[in-house]
Amino acid sequence: MQRRNFIRNATLTSFAGLAGFSAAHADQLKGSAAQPFNLDYAFHDGMFAAHAGKDFIEQIKYGYDQGFRSIEDNGMMGRSTDMQSKIGETLSKLGMKMGVFVITTDSWHWKLSLATGKQEFKDIIVRDCKTAVEVAKRCNAKWMTVVPGNFDRSLPLDIQTAHVIDALRRGTEILEKHGLVMVLEPLSDNPDLFLRYSSQTYMICKAVNSPSCKILFDMYHMQRNEGNIIANIDKTWDEIGYFQIGDNPGRNEPTTGEMNYKNIFKHIHKKGFRGIMGMEHGNAIKGKEGELALVKAYRDSDSFL
Repeated sequence: MQRRNFIRNATLTSFAGLAGFSAAHADQLKGSAAQPFNLDYAFHDGMFAAHAGKDFIEQIKYGYDQGFRSIEDNGMMGRSTDMQSKIGETLSKLGMKMGVFVITTDSWHWKLSLATGKQEFKDIIVRDCKTAVEVAKRCNAKWMTVVPGNFDRSLPLDIQTAHVIDALRRGTEILEKHGLVMVLEPLSDNPDLFLRYSSQTYMICKAVNSPSCKILFDMYHMQRNEGNIIANIDKTWDEIGYFQIGDNPGRNEPTTGEMNYKNIFKHIHKKGFRGIMGMEHGNAIKGKEGELALVKAYRDSDSFL
């Protein structure tokens, strides 16, 4: 039996054994479970570890068999060059895409503060963009997450914003030459973070004025910070380069919280978006049962056509 058929059949058997999943429902999935989704959802390392093991390469193959066609990996820049290349080669063989990785190396957004205007942080962005170009070549990536860091509350907000714009322009000068794109992510993790709203990010992207600087619209964070998801997607649409998913509360897969992702996905698809939708969330249920429930949640939320 071919590996893909074996995994698909094993998955369906597991579906039928779950509480709440009938044998009839498993039969219904039999012809469609391995079909690609209407939108391009990207899973991350660990999301399918209960079925595929700890090896990310095996998780990628398993995710492909469930119908997913992209991955994302925040920590890609911290992996060995051999592993970066191996991931890129695996994706190429399967016809899959690489989503975002975080563009900073040893200065993740809790340390970095572009709002200060300090030269040391400008130098870090330039250095990390140069490193990111080489990483992107190895893993076939185009999109890279950038977070400007914390407020500098000793400075007026407009001055901080000007500092952020200046630093990002220095980064885009490097990325533009290679057709790569930094995507700015407004976050809700703590009140010290400078970038928090879609409208604020939109304004910065317009000011940077580069095809290599777009918005990463993480719907979990935006639900927490501003709500009104569909309307705010429309308002900032022409600067959105990438989406990320996570239901609220809990930051798990769609259908586990208050957000109507089926309507949101339908709206995004109707507007013509065919880019990557990163699954930057946890699994609501642990183990194999949780992984199967996650796939089902995406099948249900993606059934808008």
